[in-house]
Amino acid sequence: MKVTIIQPKTENSLLKKRVCAYARVSSLSNSQGESLENQVTYFKDKIKSTPEYEFVDVFVDRGITGTKGDRPAFQEMLTQCREGKIDIILVKSISRFARNTTIVLEYVRQLKLMGIDVHFEKENLRSLSKDGELMLTVLSSFAEEESRNISENMKWTIKRKFQRGEGYINVKRFLGYDKDEYGDLIINPEEAAIVKRIFQEYLSGNGSYTIAKIFNKEGIPTVTGSKWDDNTILNILKNEKYKGDALLQKTYTPNYLDKKKKRNTGQVESYYIEENHSAIISRDIWDKVHAELQRRKKSQISNQARYDLSGKLICSKCGSKLKHRIWNSGKPSQKIVWQCSKYIKEGKDACEGTVIEDALITALNIKEETIVKECLVDGKKYYTYTSKADCSNN
Repeated sequence: MKVTIIQPKTENSLLKKRVCAYARVSSLSNSQGESLENQVTYFKDKIKSTPEYEFVDVFVDRGITGTKGDRPAFQEMLTQCREGKIDIILVKSISRFARNTTIVLEYVRQLKLMGIDVHFEKENLRSLSKDGELMLTVLSSFAEEESRNISENMKWTIKRKFQRGEGYINVKRFLGYDKDEYGDLIINPEEAAIVKRIFQEYLSGNGSYTIAKIFNKEGIPTVTGSKWDDNTILNILKNEKYKGDALLQKTYTPNYLDKKKKRNTGQVESYYIEENHSAIISRDIWDKVHAELQRRKKSQISNQARYDLSGKLICSKCGSKLKHRIWNSGKPSQKIVWQCSKYIKEGKDACEGTVIEDALITALNIKEETIVKECLVDGKKYYTYTSKADCSNN
């Protein structure tokens, strides 16, 4: 006699599984774009043609590395998982899900606690299976090693290009130049005129704050469409490309997993190429500007060491520090003052400003951070001084 046990059908077994798919490519190239579209079509057809599946969506990240977890579509998929809208996730392979072992295991475990199964087609692996996590640990380690090898190969390729004097320069954020049909730098006459004026203004005595303020007032456009600021001016004055040279490998990526770039201050080789392209600024003017940059830097350091009040005076209107300034330098009307640094940098729209003469404030022998407040009484200016520590304790 043969007895066959027929398991009772539960409510859950009668319901269709809500299924989505996740697809990703790490670049926006045409070939990868076609691969991504093929993945999307494949998963849609597969889910919709499987009777026990209910199609949810195909979540797609384009041009985003798999070594990070902060991918928009990936995070949206996880949100819907947490909301109980998904039962199964289909993925082409572990490397498409993530290339970092830690990220793979972290998210698979999160999904496992929610009862969500992840199917990796290439590896024929299901995360909720008995041996799922052990196999994931092994296979995702291979994916991470593959990512490291790709990163090292790319670094090697870039290094060889730099050694041959070949480097990629993005002109979208580079004032003064465009690229010709061969990818070589060519001068943009309108933008080059702005660059030349920046160098001329600096040699005439204007600082980076003042030049930025003048340009914003005149409505001179930046290369990105934003407002001018002192850092933008200084970066242009210090950029060797304006004299026709090029420094390659200014940044490097120490960690292939997070891919965060850092400024190269000697950690890896860099390559300096002279006469790489047409110059906008003559070497004579370039040398004069850089000599003036060094002179002002030394003067600023010397002033900061000399003035005991540096960093101690605070504007009552915005909370910024007051900065030592010389008005009408070299003229009979020269005056030394302390003025709100925010007003100097951003103008009266940011702060109405506080200004006090050096002779008046130094006579008070201030030794701690002090808030300086201007008061007008019968048309005359008076000042009150309050210790910042006293204000904090009140």
